[in-house]
Amino acid sequence: MRTTIQLDNHLHEMARQYALATGKTFAALVEEALREKLMSQAAPKPRMRVKLTTVKGKGIRHGVDLDSNAALLDLMEAD
Repeated sequence: MRTTIQLDNHLHEMARQYALATGKTFAALVEEALREKLMSQAAPKPRMRVKLTTVKGKGIRHGVDLDSNAALLDLMEAD
């Protein structure tokens, strides 16, 4: 497939020189770099499972507004 991309002049020159030094075409170098980048992200690392510690309680006190930081702070300071 033929496509057009815009590259920084310095990056383009570095890539062109690298392609020449390794005996590759510029297109082959770009394709290889894209494939390498995309394949490294294809298999995400397994996430570590997090266990949250909970405590017994009676739930939220009557009248507590969880959407109001100011109200929560007032209740915490009152205790």
